[in-house]
Amino acid sequence: MANPKILDEIGSKVSELLANSPAKDLEKNARALLASGFSKLDLVTREEFEVQREVLAHTREKLADLEHRVARLEAELAARAPADE
Repeated sequence: MANPKILDEIGSKVSELLANSPAKDLEKNARALLASGFSKLDLVTREEFEVQREVLAHTREKLADLEHRVARLEAELAARAPADE
């Protein structure tokens, strides 16, 4: 979905440019066009991005821990194997 903050910023810039002109309809059309364009894009909000970044960091930590654990268990298993034969 389109980020309303971005649309507001773009809208305010367009308003500043057109403040002294009778082109208010152009402003409305530009805003609608931009909103339509942004809604077609697969955008995420900053908040959603930050949440996913934190989830990914946590997942990477967990994966590293599991890799270390598997390596330790494999080493223990390899150390026991010659003694069992």
